[in-house]
Amino acid sequence: MPKAAIQETGNGADDRPVVSIIAVVLDERDNIRPLCQEIAASLADLPAAEVLFVDDGSTDGTVAALEAVRQDGILPDLRIISHDRACGKSAGLRTGIAAARGEWVITLDGDGQDNPVDFAPMLGLCRSASGRAPLVVGVRTKRQDNISRRLASRFANGLRRRLLDDGCPDTGASLKAFRREDFLCLPQFEGLHRFLPSLMGRRGVPLVCMPVHHRNRLHGSSKYTNFNRALVGIRDILGVMWLNSRARIPKRVTER
Repeated sequence: MPKAAIQETGNGADDRPVVSIIAVVLDERDNIRPLCQEIAASLADLPAAEVLFVDDGSTDGTVAALEAVRQDGILPDLRIISHDRACGKSAGLRTGIAAARGEWVITLDGDGQDNPVDFAPMLGLCRSASGRAPLVVGVRTKRQDNISRRLASRFANGLRRRLLDDGCPDTGASLKAFRREDFLCLPQFEGLHRFLPSLMGRRGVPLVCMPVHHRNRLHGSSKYTNFNRALVGIRDILGVMWLNSRARIPKRVTER
């Protein structure tokens, strides 16, 4: 490919971002602008970064809100990727991470409950680790959800930790940081994002848990109920137990 073409696509090594910030959104129109303003403010504390929003088949004008954020200069280089239909958060993350250009990935929710001020310390933990880079999981120490959701989350986290023994007190928060390649080697299924400590840990990725901020949703309501989360969660835990039991992963690979 001619040199000029490489510069035009923006994929040359010189301008490759260090970290990709990724949010998957479904019908979050009213949350887009305030969240993007916070993300934009956080970029000053990060190395070269790109921001990707994956729209998972929204029908409320979410894409138009994202385009307005880009046009207005809040995030002028914002990348917007759209699914033609709703496929779920894990599918959205796979789409975004596959398209990402950074070595590192930070994920967050699109509803404003995660706070971008946590980006820099999370990435710092990833990059400063000795040995293999860790998965850094945000742990919500002061939940702002209602009591029924907190109790349901406590039950789900307890059951998952007991059955999978993944050493993580809270996998429900979307705020996580990790190496892009460590995610892309995982099997794809909906709900994957809740089991990263177990699945990555099985592949030798160390876990670091970091207390993070947690806030009330800015606008709208959650797409999940406690009941459907519980039913799907139990089924998924059994599936992850099977995947881990069948995995055969070498500790070291050499070429001669």
